[in-house]
Amino acid sequence: MALLYGLLWRLLLFLVHINRAFVCWLRARTRCFKGRLWERALASLLLPVAFTEFPGEQKKMHRNPESKALTANSPAERQALFLHDGKSLEKLPVHIGLLFVDEEPSYTDVANLAVWCMAMGISYVSVYDDNGILQKNNSLLMHEITQLQRHLLGVEGSKVEFLRNGSEKNVVSCRPVVSVLSPEDGKQSIVQAAQQLCRSVENKERSPKDISVSMLDSLLRELKNIPDPDLVLKLGPVDSTLGFLPWHIRLTEFISLSTHRNLSYDDLLGALHRYGACQQRLGK
Repeated sequence: MALLYGLLWRLLLFLVHINRAFVCWLRARTRCFKGRLWERALASLLLPVAFTEFPGEQKKMHRNPESKALTANSPAERQALFLHDGKSLEKLPVHIGLLFVDEEPSYTDVANLAVWCMAMGISYVSVYDDNGILQKNNSLLMHEITQLQRHLLGVEGSKVEFLRNGSEKNVVSCRPVVSVLSPEDGKQSIVQAAQQLCRSVENKERSPKDISVSMLDSLLRELKNIPDPDLVLKLGPVDSTLGFLPWHIRLTEFISLSTHRNLSYDDLLGALHRYGACQQRLGK
């Protein structure tokens, strides 16, 4: 009897996969029709009633953002779908770091990730590469981001505040914030903060007894003016943080992806779901 149930289960799964493939093919064929209602009606008629017995498959079908947020007809609808995806997560990071470890970053792919993150409601996005290429070509990255915002979300002009080297600002609005970081913003910023504290002692503005970890922490936060990253996506084959804000990542969750090139929105959303499912014990 157990063998019979096993065969029936495999048969049902096989039929489900065939149905999914047929629905995907039909959706592709019906994209020539501008009426999305017609497409949805055809697809819904083909979904079997027995599909409700497979919650895992339902979850996979629900997570098909490539055919939703990115291909919606109007910018307003795309914005609403992005925000819906963000709200559907278990937890959404306030600050996400994008750590690129490929030799030459793709500005289009970097801009895609940054805009998708901001569109889902993430307030702070930091982009970092070990060679400082993104920081040296900050204006090119800004152009890619503003162009994508205009094309994808219908935003006229930038709605982003760009931070470079922590204090230098190219401000077009207040939030969300994109920080373009390099190794100089990591260990070097700690050295600069320590030197500032030493000068304050030398000038008798502070006593050596007043210097503490909390004072250094406060000074570093003033220099960066952004919250610690909740999540860092390491994008590339190198298993290293490569000097990404070493002082600020004590409680940061790291998730690795093989590359940032041609990374899909579904890949990003999947990483955010992984972050939402992780349990941070905070040293306990």
